[in-house]
Amino acid sequence: MSDGFRIEKDSLGEMKVPESALYGAQTQRAKENFPISGQGFDRRFIRALGLIKKAAAETNAELGYLDEAIVEAISAAAGEVAGGRWDEQFVVDIYQTGSGTSTNMNTNEVIAHRASQLLINVGEVHPNDHVNFGQSSNDVIPTAIHVASRIAIQEELLPALEHMRAALAEKAEAFDDVLKSGRTHLMDATPVRLGQEFGGYATQVAKGIERVQAAAVELQELALGGTATGTGINTDPAFAAKTIERLSAATDIPFSEAGDHFEAQGAKDAAVNVSGALNTVATSFMKIADDIRWLGSGPTSGLYEVSLPAIQPGSSIMPGKVNPVMSEAMMMVCARVMGNHTTITVAGSRGNFELNVMMPVLAQALLESITLLANVARAFTDRCVVGIEANVERATELLEKNPSIATALNPYIGYDKAAVVAKESAKRGLSVREVVREKRLLPDDQIDEALNVRAMTEPGLPEG
Repeated sequence: MSDGFRIEKDSLGEMKVPESALYGAQTQRAKENFPISGQGFDRRFIRALGLIKKAAAETNAELGYLDEAIVEAISAAAGEVAGGRWDEQFVVDIYQTGSGTSTNMNTNEVIAHRASQLLINVGEVHPNDHVNFGQSSNDVIPTAIHVASRIAIQEELLPALEHMRAALAEKAEAFDDVLKSGRTHLMDATPVRLGQEFGGYATQVAKGIERVQAAAVELQELALGGTATGTGINTDPAFAAKTIERLSAATDIPFSEAGDHFEAQGAKDAAVNVSGALNTVATSFMKIADDIRWLGSGPTSGLYEVSLPAIQPGSSIMPGKVNPVMSEAMMMVCARVMGNHTTITVAGSRGNFELNVMMPVLAQALLESITLLANVARAFTDRCVVGIEANVERATELLEKNPSIATALNPYIGYDKAAVVAKESAKRGLSVREVVREKRLLPDDQIDEALNVRAMTEPGLPEG
């Protein structure tokens, strides 16, 4: 050792590795080969790798392939990796070998080095012969993608979506009596209740939950056991099932061995499908965020049918200005998730023969989308949705000027006459009621019946 470095060897020769590093020569090569983005893998992904290596070592001990003392050390070291103790030792860029081999070896080397420390002069733990026994990067990395994403969906995304759905449903109930103008094509349309609009938002999120749950089931099939090309070479036929059983116990998620290892390693269709569900959630979020910022626009020259919480000053030059910043933040998250879906789609299509070769960027994009949607769902709910208040007077004012109320006259005076009323109402700035009364198109009692605004927000036709 000299100048803070030690010499490590791999099949290509010697490498200088930082003296304090737990990783070895292959990781150092990858670190030097890929100085591209400075982005490392998501914490969830590193956790999944630790869980996989721990379960694999324990299975190999059970099957009689590894010494108990070595396995005990590997298990402890892998547990530390899963727990986040050594995250700074994962130094390989996302943009690397498409199989993720560099990151699998980064994991193997860190665990092997740390396990050797724990053995205290009992013996050396080898990254390939011990930590990676019965495995290949080609089945470990796709397994880690599924495990990490499935855990993140379970622990982060689904609870956040339910939190948002519940808050929107509460607002739907609270706003059920607030009558307002409906809008189609951004133009005045027949009346709705503000509660109905928020109920629609709540249902969008509820359906998003269902879509994510359905897609996530596919992630429970794991590629582990296929090794290099899907044939299972150099692994015990019982290895995968036993290791996956341990992963299921550790995560409380019912993982299972892939029914076809060639599909599991050559294709990433399950990940693309999950990303599609996330993309749909982002589409829903974009609509909800955009609607809410429009509803709160103003306060004098916009709609201003609702008041949004004032959570920060909106301008460095205009005093008192408050902007719909939570909506804007959520819309940017949606744009990112939609972009990630394109990345995942392209990456998923690069399953050349027996191996997909764009797995690292697919993994990062998928996990980023899950985390962004989960975080923004909670932030938008807590800092915007729960504090929204209805501006009833403003909603009523705009509704009374809405010429589309004349639609309710169709069953009484016909479409053509109702169209005349609507046009005159808009042209003269009169209410529909005033125009009908002025033209004596209906007796007063029928005007009240026809222009019952609450009734317009529900299905039905006049009797008789």
